[in-house]
Amino acid sequence: MAASELYTKYARVWIPDPEEVWKSAELLKDYKAADSVLHLQLEDGKDLEYKLDPKTKNLPHLRNPDILVGENDLTALSYLHEPAVLHNLKVRFIDSKLIYTYCGIVLVAINPYETLPIYGADIINAYSGQNMGDMDPHIFAVAEEAYKQMARDERNQSIIVSGESGAGKTVSAKYAMRYFATVSGSASEANVEEKVLASNPIMEAIGNAKTTRNDNSSRFGKYIEIGFDKRYHIIGANMRTYLLEKSRVVFQADDERNYHIFYQLCAASRFPELKALKLGSANDFHYTKQGRNPAIDGVDDAKEMSTTRQAFTLLGINESYQMGLFQVLAAILHLGNVEVKDRDADSSIIPPNNGHLLTFCELMGVTYQDMSHWLCHKKLKTTSETYIKPVPKLQAINARDALAKHIYAKLFNWIVDHVNKALHTTVKQHSFIGVLDIYGFETFEINSFEQFCINYANEKLQQQFNMHVFKLEQEEYMKEQIPWTLIDFYDNQPCINLIEAKMGVLDLLDEECKMPKGSDDSWAQKLYNTHLKTCALFEKPRMSNKAFIIQHFADKVEYQCEGFLEKNKDTVNEEQIRVLKASKFDLLVELFQDEEKATSPTGAPTGKRTVLSVKPDKSRQGQASKEHKKTVGLQFRNSLQLLMETLNATTPHYVRCIKPNDYKHAFTFDPKRAVQQLRACGVLETIRISAAGFPSRWTYQEFFSRYRVLMKQKDVLPDKKLTCKNVLEKLVQDPDKYQFGKTKIFFRAGQVAYLEKLRADKLRAACIRIQKTIRCWLARKKYLRMKGAAVTVQRYVRGHQARCLAKFLRRTRAAVVVQKFQRMHVQRSRYRRMQAAALAVQCILRAYMARQRYKALVREHRAVIIQKTVRGWLARQWYKRTLAAVVRLQCCVRRMRARRELKKLKIEARSVEHFKKLNIGMENKIMQLQRRVDEQNKENRLISERLMGLESSHAAEGERLRAELSRLRSAEDDAKSNANRVTTLLEELARLRKELETTRSEKKVIEDWAETYRDEMEQMVAELKEQNGLLKSEKDDLNRLIQEQNLQMTEKMCKAIQEETQQLETDLNEERSRYQNLLTEHLRLEERYDDLKEEITLSMAVPKPGHRRTDSTHSSNESEYTYNSELAESEEGSRGGEDVTRGNLDMSLFLKLQKRVTELEQEKQSLQNELDRREEQFQRARARDDEQHKKARSAELEYESLKRQELESENKKLKHDLGEMRQSLSGSAGATSAAPGSPAYKVLLDQLNASCEELEVRKEEVLILRSQLVSQKEAMQHKDEKQTMTEPVLYVEDVQKMRDAGEITQAYISLKDTNRSPQFLRRPLEVNELVNRLRSPNPDYHRLNEDGELWLVYEGLKETNRLLETQLQAQRRSHENEVEVLRGELQSIKEENNRQQQLLAQNLQLPPEARIEASLQHEITRLTNENLEMLNTDDPKKYREYRLNVLRRMIDLMEQLEKQDRTVRKLKKQLKVFAKKIGELEGGQVENVSPGQTVDEPIRPVNIPRREKDFQGMLEYKKEDELKLVKNLILELKPRGVAVNLIPGLPAYILFMCLRHADYVNDDQKVRTLLTSTINSIKKVLKKRGDDFETVSFWLSNTCRFLHCLKQYSGDEQFMKFNTTKQNDHCLSNFDLAEYRQVLSDLAIQIYQQLIKCMENILQPMIVSGMLEHETIQGVSGVKPTGLRKRTSSIADEGTYTLDSILRQLNSFHSIMCQHGTDPELIKQVVKQQFYIIGAVTLNNLLLRKDMCSWSKGMQIRYNVSQLEEWLRDKNLMNCGAKETLEPLIQAAQLLQVKKKTDEDAEAICSMCNALSTAQIVKVLNLYTPVNEFEERVAVTFIRTIQSRLRDRMESPQLLMDTKMIYPVTFPFNPSSLALETIQIPGSLNLTFLTRV
Repeated sequence: MAASELYTKYARVWIPDPEEVWKSAELLKDYKAADSVLHLQLEDGKDLEYKLDPKTKNLPHLRNPDILVGENDLTALSYLHEPAVLHNLKVRFIDSKLIYTYCGIVLVAINPYETLPIYGADIINAYSGQNMGDMDPHIFAVAEEAYKQMARDERNQSIIVSGESGAGKTVSAKYAMRYFATVSGSASEANVEEKVLASNPIMEAIGNAKTTRNDNSSRFGKYIEIGFDKRYHIIGANMRTYLLEKSRVVFQADDERNYHIFYQLCAASRFPELKALKLGSANDFHYTKQGRNPAIDGVDDAKEMSTTRQAFTLLGINESYQMGLFQVLAAILHLGNVEVKDRDADSSIIPPNNGHLLTFCELMGVTYQDMSHWLCHKKLKTTSETYIKPVPKLQAINARDALAKHIYAKLFNWIVDHVNKALHTTVKQHSFIGVLDIYGFETFEINSFEQFCINYANEKLQQQFNMHVFKLEQEEYMKEQIPWTLIDFYDNQPCINLIEAKMGVLDLLDEECKMPKGSDDSWAQKLYNTHLKTCALFEKPRMSNKAFIIQHFADKVEYQCEGFLEKNKDTVNEEQIRVLKASKFDLLVELFQDEEKATSPTGAPTGKRTVLSVKPDKSRQGQASKEHKKTVGLQFRNSLQLLMETLNATTPHYVRCIKPNDYKHAFTFDPKRAVQQLRACGVLETIRISAAGFPSRWTYQEFFSRYRVLMKQKDVLPDKKLTCKNVLEKLVQDPDKYQFGKTKIFFRAGQVAYLEKLRADKLRAACIRIQKTIRCWLARKKYLRMKGAAVTVQRYVRGHQARCLAKFLRRTRAAVVVQKFQRMHVQRSRYRRMQAAALAVQCILRAYMARQRYKALVREHRAVIIQKTVRGWLARQWYKRTLAAVVRLQCCVRRMRARRELKKLKIEARSVEHFKKLNIGMENKIMQLQRRVDEQNKENRLISERLMGLESSHAAEGERLRAELSRLRSAEDDAKSNANRVTTLLEELARLRKELETTRSEKKVIEDWAETYRDEMEQMVAELKEQNGLLKSEKDDLNRLIQEQNLQMTEKMCKAIQEETQQLETDLNEERSRYQNLLTEHLRLEERYDDLKEEITLSMAVPKPGHRRTDSTHSSNESEYTYNSELAESEEGSRGGEDVTRGNLDMSLFLKLQKRVTELEQEKQSLQNELDRREEQFQRARARDDEQHKKARSAELEYESLKRQELESENKKLKHDLGEMRQSLSGSAGATSAAPGSPAYKVLLDQLNASCEELEVRKEEVLILRSQLVSQKEAMQHKDEKQTMTEPVLYVEDVQKMRDAGEITQAYISLKDTNRSPQFLRRPLEVNELVNRLRSPNPDYHRLNEDGELWLVYEGLKETNRLLETQLQAQRRSHENEVEVLRGELQSIKEENNRQQQLLAQNLQLPPEARIEASLQHEITRLTNENLEMLNTDDPKKYREYRLNVLRRMIDLMEQLEKQDRTVRKLKKQLKVFAKKIGELEGGQVENVSPGQTVDEPIRPVNIPRREKDFQGMLEYKKEDELKLVKNLILELKPRGVAVNLIPGLPAYILFMCLRHADYVNDDQKVRTLLTSTINSIKKVLKKRGDDFETVSFWLSNTCRFLHCLKQYSGDEQFMKFNTTKQNDHCLSNFDLAEYRQVLSDLAIQIYQQLIKCMENILQPMIVSGMLEHETIQGVSGVKPTGLRKRTSSIADEGTYTLDSILRQLNSFHSIMCQHGTDPELIKQVVKQQFYIIGAVTLNNLLLRKDMCSWSKGMQIRYNVSQLEEWLRDKNLMNCGAKETLEPLIQAAQLLQVKKKTDEDAEAICSMCNALSTAQIVKVLNLYTPVNEFEERVAVTFIRTIQSRLRDRMESPQLLMDTKMIYPVTFPFNPSSLALETIQIPGSLNLTFLTRV
């Protein structure tokens, strides 16, 4: 397919842009061959017409498909050109935050200007051992590749790090060295790295400076060789430096600085130790103020000075040398301030007494006159004479500056030498990896000699790089056996020839330097004349005659000729150097001593640094002159040639550092600067070379998997290679566009993009067809749903209408019936009303007529009466009216006052204050108002009653008046004369009626007021009730709020308690994990110790004839629980010494003993001080009673003095014996001293026998003393109890406290159970405890034998005697208080004591078990009778006090006696052991003893238990069969052989049954040796076959079962509750093995961790391939194109691990553990650990592999996890916590599949990914890569949103999971239901020597 055919509509291209370098555009129509213009549309929517070059017709570069953007390797891009490279780097750097990218064999590193968490130990472990293409690009991947090739190919390697200043070269080199130090596995590698890193502050201080581009620019190059031994462990390093910029010492451009060290010195000038340097501010010195900006933002020079001094100290440069260095540096600063003045035109002078020159001479130790003279003069030599010529001012200043530069260069080289000395090693170097940190291509506005040398070096490196790339391409083509043509690549050899060839730039420069009057101008003219017309790479600027232009591989550079000659010559006045060499300053002389030994750089050996400065040899003047004339350019060319030879002899690896911007902004990309550096560093050249051939390479399997969609079913053949060939011939017509290799298909540039386009079109067409079908199906389903819904709606509507019609008909019928009855009811009611009305009218009319007639009659009768009585009434009426008027007046006055009062009360009732008062105390006010209302009601009732009384009185008065009127009417005739008076009476009557009406109206007013008042009161009461209701509601709200708060507080407390519980559980797990990690480290150190011991044994001489070495595998656990740890080490040392020479001293043991002696001396001193303090307290307490008890004590003192004399004599005897033993040991030498029968052994044997006899006597005395004390205590306890019953008031509290504490009966019970005491098997005293108690003040350690055991024994015997003496003294002090009370009974007590001694003498004849019992019985009987008699003493109170004090002291004394008794028993056992050993040596018989086994004790009578008829679940074996038992049951037992058919845990049951028998016969030594041998044998098996999972699982199961048996049959109630009655009868009876249970638990932990490591080693190679790379669901994900870096195929080839492989391995693990009877809880813990490893390794690789972060891969991971979960369900292990360990992996897979666009998506991701850290989430989002065009990349804004939402998370910043983490293991108690008596031993175990008991 022609390239022009790809320029179709919507194709995207790159066009040049002045700002962004390249800009993307899209074609608006297809391109035709005749078109001269392309119609484009930019990304911002603007249309553009792009004109094509009419001559070349070159089309713009095509843009790669989106799925290829962001690739790890730039060579994987289909279109390889500059815009594609730039865009890919920008996308990775800006969008994905990835700073590393491969470009073929080059690693491109972009400086992020931000600290990234990608350099931790977890990342190093993740990259260790991985192939370079399998992981994302990283500096660690390059370092791993170099390390792997060094080990695999046995060839030295080089890592070449280059780039501009500030691009991150030094940091990249440092990380590479850190990687080597971490993965090399040496014990000392970290120290080398620390020293190399410690050199960084020094080298930065003396070699780095601030420039316009970088605040910490390295002004020199360096090559560090890291040396490795044959095991590829780091052993040392060496540094070479190149081209130090010495001119910076004397000159700096604007905004630049001199080297940092000068400013650090000035900043630290205030320090007292630097006062003598006479420094000040940096602005005070000419050499530090020229840049006019002496400070760097954010840098504290004083603090940096402290860092530099610390680094000097770390590298071994002491304080005096440091001060000397600072002295030289300060002298350089003062030298720069020396002022030179003109004397005349040809001479100059330095003013006398120049202060800075004086300081310079003082600091350098030279004379002022000589230095001032030679600064202004020079010496000229001819063949016959020597002239001294003054120089002008300018030359004098140049000479001064040249001297300063020369001194600084010397100082720089001296420091580098000392750094190399600190990094030097004496071990032979096998290979090395060199790290070259060198300056990149530089071009500035003004380029001088330094830039010329730098660019020359880069030309050489680029040539080497091009040749290497071309060589790799050629090798790849030849390997695949495809035809290839010569690739045309840029060869910069002409440019190199222009610089270094004969008559080249450097040659002409050196020639001009030799000319007497050579100058920069004349040199420039020679360059023009020589190269201007002959070399196309050399040009002359148009506007300058003092510059030249060279066309380098990267760009054209214009160099200014000014200063070239001066910098190249680097001349220094030899007389000035001679003055300096005559200095009294030692360091200065040492600096210039190097010149006497200087050699040509070309002769420098490999591995040594190249000296760049001039170094003349003073030994011969002529040679010195020649060496001095060697120019800097020549030296640099020679050193560069040496470097190229070194690089060519190694395999190079390239790292190109890119500076993204000049402003140091984090993750900011400047395309212009990036393109400039890409062109300069050779990356684009690599792209060009790759693009010239076949850059895209696919394996046949990858091509088939990717482009299977382009094949038809008939095209697929069994042979995939043939299938790919047939398909390619159909798809790509031009055969030159591809080539078929042996394993790969090679494509030309652009062909992969074409295939991707075909694939995308095919997938798009398939998607359209799928969409069409799906949409049709969805539309039909929608139509059917709508149709069904319509029918359903119609059915329901019609039914509803029918129901409505029926309802209407029923309602109509009901309405007719209702109307009928309603009308009938209305008519009947109307008739009844009319009838009732008629009857009422008739009744009323008739009544009215009757009343009218009656009224007429009454009126006539009354008129007669009125007339009769009116005359009498008128006479009385006047009086009554007068009286009534008075009464009326009174009433009116009272009424007026009442109204006023009422009005006042109303006003008061309506006032605000009144209402406020009413509202105060609402409850009380309501009651008051209620009472008020009652009172008002009462008043109303009174008023009503008064009104009724008035009405009744008025009625009575009316009746009376009527009666009077009738009387007057009857007397009408008599009263006619008084007619006027009748009229008056009538008026009076009217007036009275009027008053009556007025009274009624007032009554009504009062009633209205009362009603109003009542309403107001009711309203007020209602308001108060409403307020009360509000208050009640508020109260309810408050109660509800309080309840809610209580509920919340309860929830919070529950939550807090839960969190605290979780925290405690976490702390417990962490503590358990720390403990188990310590056990692991202990085991590792123990194995290392054993290995070293074996190596030492193998390296030593052959053992003596007649002696055979016994294997010693004593572990720390064994030594802890045998006699003592140091003793075991001594035994091992003694046996090891026998193998070589008895006379040789084991230095390690000797050093251990010395250390132990020092510790013991310190502890002895502390105990002595404590003893003195207690003695002083006792003396003060005893002084008060001395006078009272002086007489009574005399007898006891005599007895004690005799006893003390006896002990002293015995001690003298022991000292004498010990002296004889020492003399005999010192007198003999070599192996003869250890031979049986020698004097030393005879003396030792005699002393041991005597010691044993003496110890037996002391033992009996201790037992007698104990029995006496205990019997006295029991008697006094009985007496005190009896007396307490009679006198309960006295001493009840003290005695009760002692009873509660159990102190009274403790001694008797402990003595009664002596033989069954658990102390027999508990850990013995440590050496420091034993020796502190049993050691003499000044022992002679070096005169004892190397074991030190016999010395411990004899020292113990002496200390035992002293302890017995101390006990007797304590007894004497207790008796002193007793004498006062028992003075009168002394004689009887003595007689009784004599009798008791006779009884005790008889008891000594009894066995030890019955001896104490008999003594106790006798003493209890005697003292009980005695104490009962003493109750009748005269002073019972004093007696009771005495008894209580004695009782307390006896208890303390008894505890001490018990402790000493244990010590005596242990010493006795040790003596027996040593006696047995000596006996064996004398007999010349050496037995093979199993590890940890001790010899038997002498035969002593034992109580033989009676044999039961039934089997008791015990196995008996002989002592000599123990080795056979351990060998057959542990060492030689094969889990896959005999053990597979055994009962699970049978070896554990057999061992426990043997242990039960040893416990049954009360043989503590047998118990100890059996347990120790078992533990050591299991360790031996695991050490030998620790890589076999089946073996480790088998012994983990048996160790746990043995541990459970020890618990189940220990006799503890917490374990016995699970047993049957028979099992409880089988519990251990004599020994407490709790401490051995701890030992077995530790052993089980070690086995568990070994099991996990073994399992991890098996699973590790399967996880990545099975979980990530293998396509479990075929066809879901396609393989993306790869570059030159090989990537592991994701297709399952033959031998590739799949998910089924992992599941099969998990099944194998599970079945093996179940077969071995492993506890179910332990299996759950193992499975949880397995799943954690699978999840952690998978997630870590996912986070480091960009090609795995896609939607389809997320689906694959989720499917794989579901298969693992299904496996858990099948095994019933879902509740073991394994699923939770996969949660981070599950969430990462979900994160790859969820939608990632909106804020809602961000919120969902934050809530979903709670098991992932923020760094992991962001990393996955950054790495997310679409595999197909239908997927979209994650927007940068979306990632920022995620980061902002997760900012408040409190989590670890670590990116990767810790794959080495092991969950702490627990061993829950799991009792066995198997009865021991039913166990049968198979014959296959060869244990016939065991006897069932």
